Amino acid sequence: MPTPTTDGRRAAVLGSPIAHSLSPVLHRTAYEELGLTGWTYDRFEVDEAGLPGFLDGLGPEWAGLSLTMPLKRAVIPLLDEISPTAASVEAVNTVVLTGDGRRVGDNTDIPGMVAALRERGIEQVGSAAILGAGATASSALAALARICTGEVVAYVRGENRAAQMRQWGERLGVEVRTADWTDAAEALRAPLVVATTPAGTTDALAAEVPEMPATLFDVVYDPWPTALAARWSAHGGAVVGGLDLLVHQAVLQVEQMTGRSPAPLDAMRKAGEHALAAR
Repeated sequence: MPTPTTDGRRAAVLGSPIAHSLSPVLHRTAYEELGLTGWTYDRFEVDEAGLPGFLDGLGPEWAGLSLTMPLKRAVIPLLDEISPTAASVEAVNTVVLTGDGRRVGDNTDIPGMVAALRERGIEQVGSAAILGAGATASSALAALARICTGEVVAYVRGENRAAQMRQWGERLGVEVRTADWTDAAEALRAPLVVATTPAGTTDALAAEVPEMPATLFDVVYDPWPTALAARWSAHGGAVVGGLDLLVHQAVLQVEQMTGRSPAPLDAMRKAGEHALAAR
């Protein structure tokens, strides 16, 4: 359980496993840049069974929480309110603890994806491809709902996952067609490819990158670059990485938890790059 403090405000990232998380580096950098000397940000190993007790033990000094797997859906019944963005994908990665004791959930992954793409000049695409079908893939679909004017093809393993992605598409208002993972090399010719799978999953696709690829958004940030991202860059394609997503969603978390805006995007990114290089 967290140790209470009477000095300043507290925030933390929760999940299991959590030791790898870069969130403390990003948020602490933001606090320093914003002059929030009394603020602290920690990490706690918390699983689904331990989440209710952890939340109940938080005192008034707590401002907010970042959540990673496996807590993004488990937290929803424990909240007083969730944003329409979080409700759209049934996933919360941000909890703001208000002064009157309420727990308000949001999802900054979705606008974070949009912001990361916009930073690289991707405002709108006519079609896109998604590699994978997990929780991150549903967030990617929600982000594509904002910028993709045409079809999204999801490359997945198994009909159950394919059906899930089509259901998410219907719910989010995205035209989704599914294809088998064995045909994933076809995805690499799309105007925008979003790889949502764990590290190593797309390595075999690196040899299939076309000569003139468009844009790849690979959500992995460690190890970086992935084999796919490295080959994509070598062939002249634009690459948006997992650190870009992590920083942009963290910027939104900092702004919500502290009430200070804008959060220092560049300083947070540099801190994240330095921390990754030191691993």
